Amino acid sequence: MFDPMLNLARHVSLRQLQVFEAIARLKSFTKAADELYLTQPTVSTQIKRLTDVIGLPLFEQIGRQVYLTETGRELETAVKDIFGVLDRFEMKVADLKGLKRGYLKLCVITTAKYFAPEVLGRFCQRHQGVDVALKVTNRDSVLERLIANKDDLYILGQNPERDLEMIATPFAPNPLHVIAHREHPLAHERDIPIERLADEYFIMREPGSGIRDYVLKTFGEVGLKPRVRMELGSNEAIKHAIYGQLGLSVLSLHTLAQEAESSELAILDVQGFPLERQWYVAHAKGKELSVVADAFIDFLGEESGRLCRQLDETRARLTRFQPPT
Repeated sequence: MFDPMLNLARHVSLRQLQVFEAIARLKSFTKAADELYLTQPTVSTQIKRLTDVIGLPLFEQIGRQVYLTETGRELETAVKDIFGVLDRFEMKVADLKGLKRGYLKLCVITTAKYFAPEVLGRFCQRHQGVDVALKVTNRDSVLERLIANKDDLYILGQNPERDLEMIATPFAPNPLHVIAHREHPLAHERDIPIERLADEYFIMREPGSGIRDYVLKTFGEVGLKPRVRMELGSNEAIKHAIYGQLGLSVLSLHTLAQEAESSELAILDVQGFPLERQWYVAHAKGKELSVVADAFIDFLGEESGRLCRQLDETRARLTRFQPPT
């Protein structure tokens, strides 16, 4: 336990506690520095000052791993309580102000970056006193942030199968299509059996991607395993690999929204595709949502029709096979 004579309120800053919380959660000084947009020496300095005030070590490093000491674990519990109280106060203040002022922290999976900024822009045009922060990362990182309650809302490409304390509400379709170069022999065929793809090279997202896991599961259910030629860390890199005719991929139709009719990409008419998924807006179960967060969830429902029309337009532009007469 801490020395009751310590006057932490006078000598410890919220910034130091924020740095401590990030290191404790991420188990890495480097990752904490990246998340907080600080240099690693700054992070180390903040922790040294915090340790000097408390008078006991907070972390111990064994090899490359960072672990909390007993004192560190006690402080972690206290910090969670402190930040929880401040978050609830901030929500109450926003509620009292209504939507004239407020703040929304939104974290989305990488594929959602193709529509989330535009949706946020239209939301801010309607509520001009609202400030927003948008973080884009892969599915696993989004779920980690959700578990740690780091943001107000999260946008996911599927409802996680694992048991999480969360509430997820669908708001728009998220279809996955097989994509090829427009000169690929299959681009002009109709009703292609999925078995025809067994000999094709595939370009996949990196481990941790929700689409990757879903595609592998879909192929596995019919006894197939994609021939993975390469793994890339972004949808843009995958599209460029398809431009170079390096293989096929399965992508959300939202990633193709900016492709013109003259694009080198084509949607393949494969049996069982598109894989019909949904976009979900989620938050931790039991979280008190602010007026701003509630308003954004309602706004996403309004945006559903617009997003569906964009999907229909994209599908029409990139369909190369001839429709039946």
